[in-house]
Amino acid sequence: MARKLRIEEMGRMSPEEYTQARKRRIVVVLDNIRSMHNVGSVFRTADALRLEALYLCGISGRPPHSEIHKSALGAEEVVEWQYFQKTAEAVRQLKAMGYMVWALEQAEQSVLLPNVGQFVGDNQPLAIVLGNEVDGVQQEVIDLCDGVIEIEQYGTKHSMNVSVAAGIVMWYLSQFRGIQ
Repeated sequence: MARKLRIEEMGRMSPEEYTQARKRRIVVVLDNIRSMHNVGSVFRTADALRLEALYLCGISGRPPHSEIHKSALGAEEVVEWQYFQKTAEAVRQLKAMGYMVWALEQAEQSVLLPNVGQFVGDNQPLAIVLGNEVDGVQQEVIDLCDGVIEIEQYGTKHSMNVSVAAGIVMWYLSQFRGIQ
């Protein structure tokens, strides 16, 4: 029978060690995320996977904020982040820095998540744009991206909660984008 590990047995990094540690070359761009809980959840997942940074855009909440902290549990204090008034500005900056930028959306010519590895180079830094809970990723932002990733769905609903979709995509991309 498996025994649940105690926190002290997990060998987690201190915040200072995390800040100094090398990260995966993945940036998550939040395009006008309304819910502070969703923002906090993405911070927490970015911390767990040791991603490079979050770019918070438009109406997306920014730390310090009690509602972000409630779901981030302190990850907002160690994960690097930047704020951009316009998501398109964040995407343009990432592309100028050599990132391949993908939107997570249901769109024509989207690539199903398991197939995205065919389009991404081994050492190519990546960014993923996640959209508003109601409106998704803005079309002007999709137009700037290198491609669109879609998570195949099989039920009656046409979307997932943004923090759930973010977790799926962030984990998947981290599997072929090691610590740099």
